[in-house]
Amino acid sequence: QVQLVESGGGLVQAGGSLRLSCAASGRTFSPYAMGWFRQAPGKEREFVAATRWSGESTYYTDSVKGRFTISRDNAKNTVYLQMNSLKPEDTAVYYCAGRKTLMTDSSSYYYPDNYAYWGQGTQVTVSS
Repeated sequence: QVQLVESGGGLVQAGGSLRLSCAASGRTFSPYAMGWFRQAPGKEREFVAATRWSGESTYYTDSVKGRFTISRDNAKNTVYLQMNSLKPEDTAVYYCAGRKTLMTDSSSYYYPDNYAYWGQGTQVTVSS
C-alpha cells in the first residue's frame, strides 16, 4: 500500500516562503515521477511542478517558474516544494502525486490523471 503524506502548509504573508514535503511510504513504491498539484476553491486541480525520480528533469507551470523549486531526497523517499515570493493567488490545497510507470511525453507530467497515487493535501494560505 503506497501512502503519500504532505506537510509544511500554513498561513504566510505575501512575499513569504514555505517548504512543502511529501513523504512516500510503501514497500514496493519506486516512483518514476513525483508531482505537486494545487486546487483553489471553486477551481479545478492544476499542475504546479514535477520531477523524475532519477535524473535532472523538472517541470513547472509558468506561474511559478522562478519562484518555486521542486527537489527530492531519494534516500528518504521524499519530494519537496520550496515556494518563495508567495502571492495570494498561490492560495490553495497542495497535493503530492506519484506515478510508477514511464511517461515518454513531457506534457504528460502536467495532467493529474497520469498520477496514480495522491496525498491528502496540505493547505497553503497567502495573505495580502
